[in-house]
Amino acid sequence: MNYKLINMKVFGDERGKLISIEGNRTIPFDIKRVYWIFDTVPNQDRGKHAHKNMEQIIVAMDGSCDFILDDGKTREKVVLNRPDIALYIGKNMWREMKNFSYGCKLMVLASDYYDESEYIRNYDDFIKELNK
Repeated sequence: MNYKLINMKVFGDERGKLISIEGNRTIPFDIKRVYWIFDTVPNQDRGKHAHKNMEQIIVAMDGSCDFILDDGKTREKVVLNRPDIALYIGKNMWREMKNFSYGCKLMVLASDYYDESEYIRNYDDFIKELNK
């Protein structure tokens, strides 16, 4: 499976906490795009796609959700519920996001700019792509 959880280094004192993210240092790629997902509700799933070449880091800034990750052979569930744990998802990984807490906020860092042709939005097409 081409994913891993990354423990982010937390700096803090009585005033609060801070986490710094640096491309090619704390995460394994140059950051080309940042976006966030917010105003989520529990019974609305998201994702249901894969990326051919893009890598991503996802952080639950507030709240929680489940990621179902699939490499075409194995499916695993990862729960994101802490802002100091980042989920790295590599190339060719199907992802589904489920069981959002109300108002969950996810920040996503991507290794490339948005390109619709980079997305695989049908699971059967994803399996075909893996078997090329």
